Amino acid sequence: MYLNTIQSTEGSRKKRTRVGRGIGCTLGKTCGRGHKGQKARSGGFHKVGFEGGQMPLQRRLPKVGFKSSKSKFTAEVRLSEINNLTETNIDLKILINENIVPIFTKTVKIIQSGLINRAVTITGIKVTSGAKTSIEAAGGKVEA
Repeated sequence: MYLNTIQSTEGSRKKRTRVGRGIGCTLGKTCGRGHKGQKARSGGFHKVGFEGGQMPLQRRLPKVGFKSSKSKFTAEVRLSEINNLTETNIDLKILINENIVPIFTKTVKIIQSGLINRAVTITGIKVTSGAKTSIEAAGGKVEA
């Protein structure tokens, strides 16, 4: 094989459409651009979202805060809620079954709010440092 013999395969490179070659090709005279107007001119373009001088939609709407899309799948649980449970080994499934967190929750974090006075084992749930010390002080343990 030599560099001067290399060719692209048949049909891999489509020929460009030639416009302005008469009425027989359907792209004569105006070349498919229609009659007059900004889009018919050379260099006639506008920025994305331009509405002909009207105030664009993205500028008409008010700026309102930010809501994370992850917030639907995360939940917080208080120590007092865990204290009310009957189970000693607590994980995500138990919290969902007891209706403490919604069914579509994927991550849970236990926060130090309220008191816990019984030994529980937390598995697969995030725990704040204050809540961890309270659980361990009550005789429980936190497993990652």
